[in-house]
Amino acid sequence: MRKDVFQFVGNYQVCQRMKVDSLTLAGLFQPLLIPQQVFEDISLDFITRLPKSNGNESIMMVIDRLTKYGHFFPLPRKFDGKAVARIMLHGVIKLHEIPRSMVSDRDHIFTSEIWTELAKMQGTDLCMSSTYHP
Repeated sequence: MRKDVFQFVGNYQVCQRMKVDSLTLAGLFQPLLIPQQVFEDISLDFITRLPKSNGNESIMMVIDRLTKYGHFFPLPRKFDGKAVARIMLHGVIKLHEIPRSMVSDRDHIFTSEIWTELAKMQGTDLCMSSTYHP
């Protein structure tokens, strides 16, 4: 049976493509710089699939990395980069200032073209956190 298993795995294409020695190493984790000013560096994330309240089922969290002060904005179940950018403009930038850096996960909103272009235009660094290492 051992011989049959080795032969099957050796000829199976998925196993051959995903072998450990063929994958590149991820590299070392780099710590984020400690912020010097309030709302200079922020982190963003979404809480989704919540019970419906006033037509909203998601929450966008914007947390200041220095003080851990947070802003929480309700969102409908389906939202796009334009809605998130609008919330950032009216809910965060209007109250504080344009952040120097934003840390987020690799959500499709934060990797979209509109979001990266908006960050580039305002001079904000987009930092993506590693999976399961916020």
